[in-house]
Amino acid sequence: MNSPIIQLIVLAGIAVFLILRLRNVLGTRDGFEKPPTAIPDASRKRGRATLEVIDGGPDRDITDHAPEGSETAKALAAMKAAEPSFNVGEFLQGARGAYEMILMAFERGDLAAVRAFLSPEVYETFALVVEDRETKGLKISATFVGISEMTLKSAEFDRTSKEGEVTVRFKAELTYQVHDRAGDLVEGSANAIKRQQDTWTFGRVMGAADPNWQLVATSE
Repeated sequence: MNSPIIQLIVLAGIAVFLILRLRNVLGTRDGFEKPPTAIPDASRKRGRATLEVIDGGPDRDITDHAPEGSETAKALAAMKAAEPSFNVGEFLQGARGAYEMILMAFERGDLAAVRAFLSPEVYETFALVVEDRETKGLKISATFVGISEMTLKSAEFDRTSKEGEVTVRFKAELTYQVHDRAGDLVEGSANAIKRQQDTWTFGRVMGAADPNWQLVATSE
């Protein structure tokens, strides 16, 4: 056999050997194959999301109740700066309770129980209405059902006096009856729900020792 033919046979054998070795190492690809699965994030293995805290981000206690960058949000931020313990969410919970307490005291004509929570001007206005009812011999019977909606409408802060004011709109439901001197029903019904809407403004000097807010203005 000629030497060139022998060399060709040897080279062909070496090529077949190398091809078989590569197939064993790399495997084969037939048709479409899915890409390799990405390495799962370690936080997902634990079932918990990774949270990133960003200093100087928006105060959710404020932005949950007022648009970021609005005058109301700026006023609330200034109030917090003047009194770091002030919390908008906690204030609104207190306002909810104060609304029911003051409203029912007014309907009963018992303002003495809530006088500490009324500014002198509001107390005088409420007292005149109660006095007028008594003069006419009218008696109010009311039962508070609940607050269907409560919204922080606006806020203002005076940097000089440090007085803060927060205006809240309430939508409430109650039963309401008015009886005359003879006991006859002249308005309302024991079975009908009266829907009432009020806009109240609460004020307080931020940082003052007295933690109580006062009702300083009312409107419908």
